[in-house]
Amino acid sequence: MDAWVVARPGPVATRPLERAELPDPVPRSGELLIRVEVCAVCRTDLHLAEGDLPPRRPRTVPGHEVVGRVAALGPDTAGPPPGSRVGVAWLRSTCGRCRYCLRGAENLCPASAYTGWDADGGYAELLTAPAAYVYPLPEDVPAETLAPLLCAGIIGYRALARADLPPGGRLGIYGFGASAHLTAQIAIAEGATVHVMTRSAAARDLALRLGAASAGGSADPPPEPLDAAILFAPVGDLVPVALAALDRGGTLAVAGIHLTDIPVLNYQRHLFQERTLRSVTANTREDGREFLRLASLHHPRVTTTPYPFAAAGRALADLAADRVEGAAVLLMDG
Repeated sequence: MDAWVVARPGPVATRPLERAELPDPVPRSGELLIRVEVCAVCRTDLHLAEGDLPPRRPRTVPGHEVVGRVAALGPDTAGPPPGSRVGVAWLRSTCGRCRYCLRGAENLCPASAYTGWDADGGYAELLTAPAAYVYPLPEDVPAETLAPLLCAGIIGYRALARADLPPGGRLGIYGFGASAHLTAQIAIAEGATVHVMTRSAAARDLALRLGAASAGGSADPPPEPLDAAILFAPVGDLVPVALAALDRGGTLAVAGIHLTDIPVLNYQRHLFQERTLRSVTANTREDGREFLRLASLHHPRVTTTPYPFAAAGRALADLAADRVEGAAVLLMDG
């Protein structure tokens, strides 16, 4: 099969991705073989390619926002029949037996494995995935629109939940890429007032078109105190900025898997009056199911920038340089 692998992790300008011909994967018991239609490009893929996220295996195929069709079922596998449209997301498997799994926090499972990190992902014509971890997807929505929902949407939903936004509250969003533009729409549809802070002028324009009450620079103060905030940009310098923008009792959720170092915080200015700083770690399958339910209810506008499969390296470079509006997606049909 045709695929892209992370050959030499390093700055995107050094072209860490390499195109390769790989053997077709064979599904094991409990797994599906899936033919890829579209794979969205996530900032986590960029972190893996550049080495911010240490590779767990050599020459991994990245990609974990996959829309495809079941090509075959592995031995003794109960799952959707061949031809069914399914989605493959970041969380690939968990142990199901540890105290975290048993209490509904499978995202914290020490044995968890991830698509495009622990196993080959969707920058390829084919991939395998455990049947219990894929999502059924509708036939009447374009694959290009569905793909960003499978990580950008799901992790944004979990970040929104972790931010403890009260009903009708004031939400600040720092950074406005694939995940943020979906999260903002869900929050607005659920009654929130959303203020966006981001360095990209194009992203600020998009935020306003999608219903944000204001859009300013990444370090600008919002026009009113925030009940909650989500940091999507992987920039630790913005943590004190966002904390200072919170009202009393507000919560900041950091959505990324990678963050640059956080500067020294001032207790009175940033944390006193019961402000809370939280991380977000992956997601549970229940997060995925609930977000996809909300997406089918509210129909968020999914803004995408399409790339042919051959241009995967350019898609990552554009993502690194903030040249992507919404979500970048790789189209297998070119």
